[in-house]
Amino acid sequence: MKFTSYWHDTSKAFAGATREPLSGDFEVAVIGAGFTGLNAARKLAKSGVKVALIEAEHVGYGASGRNGGHLNSGHFASFGAAKAHFGEAKARRFWRSYDDSIDMIEAIIAEEGIDCSFRRGGKLKLASKPSHVKRLQAMCEELRREVDPSVEWLSRGDVRKELGSEAFHGAVLSPKSAMMHMGQYANGMADAAARHGATIWEHNPVQSCIRVSDGWRITSPTGSLAARRVILATDAYTTENFDYYRRRMMPIVVTRPLTPEEVAATLPGNRNYTNSLNIANYFRLTPDNRLLFGGRAKFSAASNQKTDVRSGELLRKQMLDVFPQLADVEIDYCWGGLVGCTQDRYPRAGAADGLIYGMGYSGHGAQLSTLIGSVLADIAMGRTDTNPIGGMDWNAVPLHTGKPWFLPMVGTYYRLKDMLP
Repeated sequence: MKFTSYWHDTSKAFAGATREPLSGDFEVAVIGAGFTGLNAARKLAKSGVKVALIEAEHVGYGASGRNGGHLNSGHFASFGAAKAHFGEAKARRFWRSYDDSIDMIEAIIAEEGIDCSFRRGGKLKLASKPSHVKRLQAMCEELRREVDPSVEWLSRGDVRKELGSEAFHGAVLSPKSAMMHMGQYANGMADAAARHGATIWEHNPVQSCIRVSDGWRITSPTGSLAARRVILATDAYTTENFDYYRRRMMPIVVTRPLTPEEVAATLPGNRNYTNSLNIANYFRLTPDNRLLFGGRAKFSAASNQKTDVRSGELLRKQMLDVFPQLADVEIDYCWGGLVGCTQDRYPRAGAADGLIYGMGYSGHGAQLSTLIGSVLADIAMGRTDTNPIGGMDWNAVPLHTGKPWFLPMVGTYYRLKDMLP
């Protein structure tokens, strides 16, 4: 078993990073080479802006290379909840921004010639208990009426045709949802950004980002550079150098075991799947027909091989609860990562503390982060009307100073809720 991300392990590494020490004078510096930072740098470079992209590890190292491979339509909450939170007009714009971002991903892949197995397979939100059926049916009807007439309700019999499991009682089908190989997309985006003129540093963790008279001075172990504006695109991997943002994040460990065998008979529908539990599972087939099965097995701020082993064991048990026919199938990959969550679980993008930022995707950033990267590039160039989540208050998490001591209690609370009928 490999304790590394399948997306990292099965994609050709980006080879276009500069090997020179950090140096130079730039109009914009982007910190973090996930999907957000990559698309911000790509768009800025295409627009003729002199841009630096600085990554502490390698391109796609964080959540962009550790997620479940889903590009799902809409937010995880109901549209009614979003409308109550934002008001009707802003809720519609916010909800549709997820579809807009998937459209943007598809367009970028075509424009830049990125080979990443992008496919519009759709997504099923599965009812894990009979008591969940009415709630999901109501959600489906609301979505059809308010924002997405393409969604459909599938009966339990319909679901049985989609996947080889007796565990579910119906589902909401969102046909616009998509999937892709996340590592190949990240590296393809980096290739494109470099081709358009961005200077990219890997393995250069930012040690300081200090205001100076004409902008910012950024230092790393190899050197320093100057930038007029700075985009922070680090999400759950934001360091203590940016405390304003850390105190507004709640990292959660997410592990994603991957099976090595072809399991097309287990998932004949070949879509994205999530269940309706509070501690949800999600699964799909990878491009080479492995079953990827993930979820929040452990609630902890640690992410290392020891926690990955424990989480992998729990996820294997959860996988067999859904697909007992896979009892003899070997696990090839098991990895973990941090998820950046805001207190209300809505993402944030804008400018604060002198920096431009996009983060807090709360486990649903794979689909939205590409669009937010474009938004942050616009802000850096003086345009603010493209931000679908601008103007939202972002209060610090109470009693949270960057070390999420409360996560085990959160996990216990939601597990108890999931034990109810």
